[in-house]
Amino acid sequence: MPLSWNEIKSRAHAFSRTWADAANEDSQGKPFWLDFFEIFGITNKRVATFEHAVKKLPGQHARTDGFVDLFWPGMLLVEQKSRGKNLDAALTQALSYFPRHCRA
Repeated sequence: MPLSWNEIKSRAHAFSRTWADAANEDSQGKPFWLDFFEIFGITNKRVATFEHAVKKLPGQHARTDGFVDLFWPGMLLVEQKSRGKNLDAALTQALSYFPRHCRA
């Protein structure tokens, strides 16, 4: 049975309180996303994969292979960074997985 808007709203408020002081991608990344999906009654095994292996495009600065922090095919790609880290680097990393014609 789908969750009501009030239930989603209640879960979202609880989530925001629980994760307000989160700061570390390595130790908190996966639990963060599991809790986030739970707001909507979604289990990650149903929709997403953590550390999804991908091939980077030729000419990218980093390794030839990479790992997407969280991947939900056709819906969501997440490159998460710890608090205080450069989010431009996360965007550049995420875009390195897409052909140039798909970039914004």
